[in-house]
Amino acid sequence: MSMNRRSLIGAAGLALTAPALQGAQAAEAAKPAAKAPPPPPVTKILAQWILSSSYDTLPENVRREGVRSFLNWVGVAIGGSHHETVDVAVSALQPFSGPPQAGLFGRTERFDIMNAAFLNGVSSHIFDFDDTHLKTIIHPAGPVASAILAYAEMKPVSGKDFLDALVVGIEAECRIGNAVYPNHYDAGWHITGTCGPFGAAAAAGKLMGLTEQQMVYALGLAASQPVGLRESFGSMNKSFNPGRAASNGLFAAILASKGYTSSDGMIEAKRGWANTISTKQDWSEITDGLGTRYESALNTYKPFACGIVMHPTIDAAIQIRDEDRVKPEDIKRVDLKVHPLVLELTGKTAPKTGLEGKFSIYHAAAVAFVEGAGGEKQFSDRAVNDPRVVALRQKVVPVITPGIDAAQVDMTVTLNDGRTVHRRIEHAIGSVEKPMSDQQLEAKFADLAAGVLPEAQAKRVIQLCWSLPDLKDAGDVTRAGVQGA
Repeated sequence: MSMNRRSLIGAAGLALTAPALQGAQAAEAAKPAAKAPPPPPVTKILAQWILSSSYDTLPENVRREGVRSFLNWVGVAIGGSHHETVDVAVSALQPFSGPPQAGLFGRTERFDIMNAAFLNGVSSHIFDFDDTHLKTIIHPAGPVASAILAYAEMKPVSGKDFLDALVVGIEAECRIGNAVYPNHYDAGWHITGTCGPFGAAAAAGKLMGLTEQQMVYALGLAASQPVGLRESFGSMNKSFNPGRAASNGLFAAILASKGYTSSDGMIEAKRGWANTISTKQDWSEITDGLGTRYESALNTYKPFACGIVMHPTIDAAIQIRDEDRVKPEDIKRVDLKVHPLVLELTGKTAPKTGLEGKFSIYHAAAVAFVEGAGGEKQFSDRAVNDPRVVALRQKVVPVITPGIDAAQVDMTVTLNDGRTVHRRIEHAIGSVEKPMSDQQLEAKFADLAAGVLPEAQAKRVIQLCWSLPDLKDAGDVTRAGVQGA
C-alpha cells in the first residue's frame, strides 16, 4: 500500500520523536516513587490500651459475651479431653513436663503451665466446636483462655481480673486478624494459630502486671511465633495450632516480664509481622475505636461440631428432615448452591475419619439427614463410616454459585418420587443474627461433658463459669473440671 506525502512526513516525525518519548518515559520511571506514609505505632497503641482496660470499663454486653465465650470454651475443652489426639499429646509430653502446676479439663494429669495451656488448647479445638469470630474465622477463646487459666492455677487471680484479661486478649487477637484478613488466610495460614499468640500474650501479660514497655515486648515476641497452616485441616495438627498459640503467647509474656526485649514495632514495621505474613495491612482495624468498639462482642458459638461454612447446610438439612418429614432413603439428589470457600475448605468427598468429616460438606449434609443433628457424635469415625451416610453423601452435589455468601446456602432436595423440597438459609443458628441462647449453651456443655464428668460435677462447673465475675480465684473452674474433683 502506497503512502502519501503527509503520511510519510508523519511517519518520519514519529521515528524522530520516539527516542525522545522513550527517554522521557524512562526518566519518569526513574523518579523515586512517592513514599507511603509511615504506619502508626500500632504495637505501642495496642499495648497502652491493653493495660488501660479494667473490668469496670468493660460495657455490660461485652462482659456478658466474655462469660458466654468462657462457658462455651470450658465445655468444648471437657468434651474433647479424651479424644485420641489429646491422649497422644499427653503421652508424648508427660515425660518432659516440669512441675505439676495446672490441671487438664476432664482428666487427672497435671502439667507445668506451658504444657497445660497447650493441652487444654488442643482439647478445646479438637471437635471444631469452639467459638468463632465470623469476620475472620478466628476461634478466639482457645489460645487466650487456655493460657490464662493455666497461669491462674499457679498464681490466683480474681474472676473480674480474669474476665478483663480474657476480653482484651480476644480483642487484640481479632483486631490483628481484621487487619490482615482475608489475604493472610487465603495465603494458607491458619489464622487462629497466627493471631492467637497475640491474644494469649496480651491476656497473660495483663494478669502479670507488665509495664507498657514489657507489653510491647510481649506482643513483639508473640509476633515472632505464628503457628499453623491450613494444609493441616482434617488432621491432629489443626488442634495443635490454637494449643501452640496459647503456650507461645504465655511464653512471650513470661519472657517479657523479666525484660526479654523485642522490636517496638513488631506488628507494623516494614519487616514486621503484618507486612511479612500478609499482602493486606489495615492498621485502622487495630487502632480505631479501642475501648468503644469491641470485636469480642461479635463472638459466636457453634451448634454444630465442624467448620462454620458447613453450618447453613446442616441447618437446612435438619429443617427439611424434621419439618418436611423427609427420610434419607427417599432422597434421590441434594443440590447445594454454595460460596467458593465451602468447597475450598470442606471439599473432602470421601472422608475416612471423624476429623476428615469435619471438612466434608458431603458428609455434613448426609449425616444431618440421617441423624438429624450435627454434634460431636455426628463427626466421629463411626458416623463417617456409617453405610447410610456414605450412600447419601454420594448424592450431594455442591455447586459454586455467584450471589451466595459464605454464611448462606441454597438447598434443593429431589425425592425419588420427583417432588422437590427447598430451603435457603441466610443466617444459620449460632450466627450473630441467630445466636445460641444461654440455655442452648448449657445444653451443649452438658452433652459434651456427658461420659467425661458426672452430671452433678458438670452442673457445678457450669455454675462456676456463669459466676466468673464473682469468683475470688478463677482457677477454681479448672480444679472443679478435672476428673475426680
